[in-house]
Amino acid sequence: MRSILVAACVLALSATAASADESAMTSRFGNTTIAKNKNGTESHIYFNADHTFTGKVLRPAVALKGTWKVEGDNVCMIYTPPPFGVTNPQCKKLDAHQVGDTWTDGLWKVTIVAGIK
Repeated sequence: MRSILVAACVLALSATAASADESAMTSRFGNTTIAKNKNGTESHIYFNADHTFTGKVLRPAVALKGTWKVEGDNVCMIYTPPPFGVTNPQCKKLDAHQVGDTWTDGLWKVTIVAGIK
């Protein structure tokens, strides 16, 4: 179950770009990337320019932290420690989005909101 919850965090980064670089992450610094699914699972991820992140899954409450890096067209999150059922690194396609953007990836709705929520 927790691996499904953590998938929400990885989905918060998902996209469909042909190419990505670290500049695609800048809109996330100082803001909150929120991923929600129809089952009520919601995660909030806070990315930092120093390649660290923290976050939380709201239900059940799970604290998240680790580092991130861009590899090719993907962003990879390395959890410290990895939540139950998660294998490091968790990589997902990356695309540039701005604060206020909302997109879907499978069953997940992802939004970047201003500030730390």
